[in-house]
Amino acid sequence: MRRVAVVTGASSGIGRALALELARDGYDVGLTARRVDRLESLAAAIRATGARAECVAADAARRDETHHAMRTLAERLGPIYLLVANAGIALGTDALEPDADALEAEFRVNLFGAFYAIEAVIPSMREHGAGHVVAMSSLAGYRGLPGAAGYCATKAALTRLIEGMRPDWALAGIRATIVHPGYVRSEMTDRNRFRMPFLMETEQAASLMVRAIRRRKKVCEFPRRMSLLVRCLVRYLPDRLLVTRVRADKQRARL
Repeated sequence: MRRVAVVTGASSGIGRALALELARDGYDVGLTARRVDRLESLAAAIRATGARAECVAADAARRDETHHAMRTLAERLGPIYLLVANAGIALGTDALEPDADALEAEFRVNLFGAFYAIEAVIPSMREHGAGHVVAMSSLAGYRGLPGAAGYCATKAALTRLIEGMRPDWALAGIRATIVHPGYVRSEMTDRNRFRMPFLMETEQAASLMVRAIRRRKKVCEFPRRMSLLVRCLVRYLPDRLLVTRVRADKQRARL
């Protein structure tokens, strides 16, 4: 019997590639995002693999829409076994011209959006005594970075949130995987005007994630070299070196 997976932020990037990979791995797939035309196109591509697929448009930042989407997808496909809380945004943070609206929007999608989806599916998972929550965090959560302080803060918060809930979930038969990707090719990274070390293709990232889900790993980090660089070096760098790097990247972007 095929299990049901739901992917938020599924209309592009890692979300889209992961939904396709999960379908190939034996899941029926529910899709949510704001762009309904892209969701419908993805659902058609998934059905072509022989899996069932349904989509419901929802803004991850809106609790009511997220709950409605999860409820509707469960009604159409069956109980949700796997939730991938993938929806995310990066708006940038200017330390000298602080913008609370941008920071709040990032937290609303990256942290609360994930929690809204979790809130919607945990009761069913608990009732069935089985389930798996996958949270899309980031290697950026290991260190606050100039120009992206808000994004880094949301990902650090998401990691700590899942770590704190994971022990109680385990007692209820629910597993959790925290994903810490580095730079992965997507619409989000296509906007970057700085060097992105070890940039990974979306399909490769999706394949690594599905492997981690299959193995029920608690943490999935990639690319390996980027993970080692961040955990062993970048998080301990003096602030002045980070500022120098950012200035150099900005200068190259202007050329």
